[in-house]
Amino acid sequence: MHNRCAPWNVRSIYIKVIILAGGLGTRLSEETGDKPKPMVRVGQQPILRHIMDIYASQGFTHFIIAAGYKIEVISDWAQTARLPWVIDVVDTGAGTQTGGRLKQVLDIYPDEEFFATYGDGLANVNLNHLYGVHKRHNAIVTVTAVRPPARFGVLKISDNLVTRFGEKAQADSGWINGGFFVIDRATSHHILGDDEPFETGALARLVHSKSLYCYLHEGFWQPMDTLREKLDLELYLQSGKVPWLDGIQNRSKPDGWE
Repeated sequence: MHNRCAPWNVRSIYIKVIILAGGLGTRLSEETGDKPKPMVRVGQQPILRHIMDIYASQGFTHFIIAAGYKIEVISDWAQTARLPWVIDVVDTGAGTQTGGRLKQVLDIYPDEEFFATYGDGLANVNLNHLYGVHKRHNAIVTVTAVRPPARFGVLKISDNLVTRFGEKAQADSGWINGGFFVIDRATSHHILGDDEPFETGALARLVHSKSLYCYLHEGFWQPMDTLREKLDLELYLQSGKVPWLDGIQNRSKPDGWE
């Protein structure tokens, strides 16, 4: 399966960006007692800012933050950060699931299409290519599929003899949901309510009806679910690298097949 270059210049189309930022972040409890996970800092800025930079670097600067837990922390930051972007903070409820947060935003805003992503993952996704796949298939939802980062030393064993010891290659890991969606407003009809996760609710139903498509992203992607992953992201910054922006700044048109 391959991503085909699409003829659309997505930057000529005004699309808002929904960021899911209302969860508790329990697996990063060292940091989330007094703030939501998207406000945990990677370097000098919250990861929320780094996510927004990914979109803004490609021309998308109207953000809808679907907030809940500790919403006041996000609201205060949005008001004081003095960013040259439009930032709407929507209270979608502290106990609302990801599907419910998306449905609330879709029912408020009249737009036909949105970008959407989680508030805890970074990737140098080419949004033109993602959007091109979405339009080519006339999809309701298109998800960015990624390879999970290799984390553990892999042993190959034959009769208790270790025949290989090394890192697991990403290409051996299959594809997983990396966030970075394009969603049509019809997605709202596939979400039953506030208590429904997007992943096990609407997405599962769209798979069943053969209506969920994916964009294959082979570049950088990393979540921030744990303290170790936060520290890994900070190591990039300390080394002078920003891999989630590498190669994507100011892309104005599809630049070939990926």
